[in-house]
Amino acid sequence: MREIKENLGVTMENTTLMAISPLDGRYQEKMSGLRAIFSEYGLIKFRVIVEIRWLEMLAEHAQLQEVPSLSSHAKHLLKSIIDNFSIQDALRVKHIESGINHDVKAVEYFIKEKIGSNEELLAINEFIHFGCTSEDINNLAYGLMMQAARNQCLLPSLHDLLARLRRLAHDYAALPMLARTHGQPATPTTVGKEFANVIARLQRQLEQLTNIQLMGKMNGASGNYNALAVTYPETDWQNLSKNFVAQLGLVWNPYTTQIEPHDYLAEFFAVLMRINTILMDFNRDVWGYIAINYFKQKSFANEVGSSTMPHKVNPIDFENSEGNLGIANALLNHMACKLPISRWQRDLSDSTVLRNIGVAVGHAILAYQACCKGIDKLEPNHVVLAAELDQHYEILAEAIQTVMRRYQLDQPYEQLKAFTRGKRIDKLTLQQFIKELTLPDNVKAELLALTPADYTGYAEELAKRI
Repeated sequence: MREIKENLGVTMENTTLMAISPLDGRYQEKMSGLRAIFSEYGLIKFRVIVEIRWLEMLAEHAQLQEVPSLSSHAKHLLKSIIDNFSIQDALRVKHIESGINHDVKAVEYFIKEKIGSNEELLAINEFIHFGCTSEDINNLAYGLMMQAARNQCLLPSLHDLLARLRRLAHDYAALPMLARTHGQPATPTTVGKEFANVIARLQRQLEQLTNIQLMGKMNGASGNYNALAVTYPETDWQNLSKNFVAQLGLVWNPYTTQIEPHDYLAEFFAVLMRINTILMDFNRDVWGYIAINYFKQKSFANEVGSSTMPHKVNPIDFENSEGNLGIANALLNHMACKLPISRWQRDLSDSTVLRNIGVAVGHAILAYQACCKGIDKLEPNHVVLAAELDQHYEILAEAIQTVMRRYQLDQPYEQLKAFTRGKRIDKLTLQQFIKELTLPDNVKAELLALTPADYTGYAEELAKRI
C-alpha cells in the first residue's frame, strides 16, 4: 500500500481512486447533494442541531426555573454553532469521541466547549443532553436526515425524471406502435401512452413517498420519561416532547422502547423500492425497444460505444440505471426487514445498518440520473415503427371478431382464430376475409379502411391527459 501511494504521489485522503465505494470514488461528483446529509459530518451536525434545539426548548419552558429564558445574545451564539458548523467542528467531535469512545456524548462535550466563554450558557450547561438517552438524539437526527434527503434529493430527482417522461408522453401521444404481449405482436398502442403508463405508476408511489410521516421520540432510556418525571414531576413531559418533535418537523411517536422502532423507515424504504422496481421495469422495456429498433439513440462524436466495434451506440444509461436500482433495492430491502426488529428494549444491531441509508439512497439517485440521461438520448424510429405495424395486419383480428360479435355472426372468435392464429396476414388477405362477411355495408367499409396504425383506441387521449 505504501508503494502504491508513493508511486502515485498522493495520499489516501486526497484521491477518489482509493475509495472503496464507487459513491465516494467514480461517482463522487454526483453525490454532492447527499454528502452533507448522510456522511459522518452530516450525522454529527444533525445531532448538534437536536441537542441545541432541546436546550432551547427547555429554556422556553416556564416550569424549569433552573433554565431561564435565553437572551438574544445566547440564542445567537447557539444559532451560530449550527449555522457555522464546519468540517473542523466535526473533526473536533471525532477527536473528543476518540478519547471517550462515545459518539453522542462527544457532541454534548463539543457544545459545552463552544459555549464555554458565555457565562449565561455556561451556567446551564448541564441541561445540554438533559434527561436524554443517546437514542433520543440519534432517532431525531436520522428523522431530520430523511426529511432533508426526501425534500432536497429524492423528490427533486424523481420529479425531474417524471418531467422528462411526461414530455415524451405528450410529444409522442399519437405515434402508433405495435404492442407485444408475451413478446408476440399484439393490439397496437402509442409510444406516448407507454410512457404515460410509467408516469401513472410513479405518480402514485411519489404521493405515498411524500406523505409518509417521519417519526421521532424524546422519552428517555426505555420510553417512559423516567429520569425527567423524577426530576421535574410537575412538568408534562409528554406534551413537551410532542411539541419538541413537532417543532423539528417530525411526527411524535408516543410509544417506544429506548429506540424509535423504525417502522416509518421500513414504510419509506418499501415505497422507494416500489419506485425503483417500476423504473427497473421501464429500463428493461426501453432496452428491449432499442434492441428491436423501435428507438434510436442520439450519438455524440466524442463518445465510444464499444472498444472494438466502432458502430455501436449501447444503451448503457438504462443498464447503469438498472444495476444501481438493484443495489439500492437490495440494501433497502435488508433495512426494511431488519430495522423494525430490536431485542427487548434496545440492541445495537440497527446502528451500523442506519449508517448505510445514504449508500442505498446514493445508488437510487445514481439510477435516476442515469435514467434521465438515457431518456434524453431517445428518438422514436418512425420508419421501423410504421413498418412493424404494416407487417402485422393479423392483429386486427381482435377488432374484426368483436364487431362480428356485435352483429351476432356465427362463431366470430373461432373464425378469426382459424384464419389468423400463428400466421402473418397481409392487408389484402385480411380485406378479402372482411369482404365475405355478412355485415352492414357501412360497417364493412369501416373495417376495410382500418389499419394497424389507426387501431389505437384512446391511447392518444390517455397519453395527452397524463
